[in-house]
Amino acid sequence: MAWGLGENVGRIRKARNLSQEELAAAAGVAVDTVARIERGERQTTRTSTLNKLARALGVEPSTLLGILPPPHEPAGNDVADLRCALTASADIPGLTDFTDLRETIPLAELRGSLSYAWEAYIAGRHSELLHTLPVLLADARRLVHQAKGARLASAYAVLSGAYRMGAGTAGRFGMDDLAFIAADRAIQAARRSDDPEIGIAVSTRYLAWVLVRQGRMAEAEQVAVRMAERVEPRMSDTDTRALGVFGNLLFNAASAALRSERGDRADELLRVAQAAAVRSGRDEVTEAGIFGPHIAAIQSVERAVRLGDPEDALRLAETVPPATGPMPAFWEAGHRIHLASAAAELRQERKALALLAQARDLAPDWVRYQPLGVAVMREMVDRATRRRNEEFAELAEHYGVVA
Repeated sequence: MAWGLGENVGRIRKARNLSQEELAAAAGVAVDTVARIERGERQTTRTSTLNKLARALGVEPSTLLGILPPPHEPAGNDVADLRCALTASADIPGLTDFTDLRETIPLAELRGSLSYAWEAYIAGRHSELLHTLPVLLADARRLVHQAKGARLASAYAVLSGAYRMGAGTAGRFGMDDLAFIAADRAIQAARRSDDPEIGIAVSTRYLAWVLVRQGRMAEAEQVAVRMAERVEPRMSDTDTRALGVFGNLLFNAASAALRSERGDRADELLRVAQAAAVRSGRDEVTEAGIFGPHIAAIQSVERAVRLGDPEDALRLAETVPPATGPMPAFWEAGHRIHLASAAAELRQERKALALLAQARDLAPDWVRYQPLGVAVMREMVDRATRRRNEEFAELAEHYGVVA
């Protein structure tokens, strides 16, 4: 979305924590000029004035004019290695990446690398993922190419996990088609792994998430529900992995139903997932699923936000039970962003800003890529009738409102 010159000058000025007088002094223009531009009384301005204002605000003149750049992938050149790694194929001449088998690393070391990638993923450390995932994928493919027997099946399990991390990372950067390819490859690798049932189910959960991101809600719900039915734990089953992936698949299905404006269906799916969470008795964080009573309660809050009921969302937030163990930073940050959205809708601006600050502190890198957080912060800036404080300016900068 593009804003007009006056709106952009005012928004970025407040985000920089500058008064009109301070901006005018920094730019070397008259205060009246700044005021008239922000009021919309001057829709055009001299190039020299525009450039002075842009320099003082630390942005490009095109940003002040509301000229949007051509579409591009959010990560730019930073994701080139990840894209190559996710699309490499031994079946296509020139795209293989394991020609030198002397570089094959031991299975135990490979599993350690996957664990490290998972920890970076749940912590939202994208820079580390972009650095480590391409190497992990290449190493896993080399081992699959060289291994035999039980070692081969274990290597496929690691490869499947690496593709899942690739799918999740690509999706976070908005590269949904690449994420779909990675999730599909994760499923194919899981079929040949040493634990195909759980591996396929977990990989399908990532695929369902990608389908939601692509706007393919009916397919996402169908894929998630059918896989949940295949892995649904028996009442006597104590396998927390099965419970976790089952519950997370239903979360995906409920999210798709909500976005399709089918609240009743979403409620039905969430009730089943919440019953499974009660059975689990505790919150667990594994790649099979981030699941438990605390997580299920957070899903109910998100449902209320998406249904446009901010009062209910804030009420439900008061009933969320404490987590029984450490939770992923990005999950807790996302919960606070949803609450900030609810608070902002109710004009509880201090609460909304406090929640956005908590989300930033929990997962600083991850929140930069969350459209809802950016939208709420932009709304706070647009509502501000005067300059605020340094904390406000720092939040606006972090959430990209200035850009």
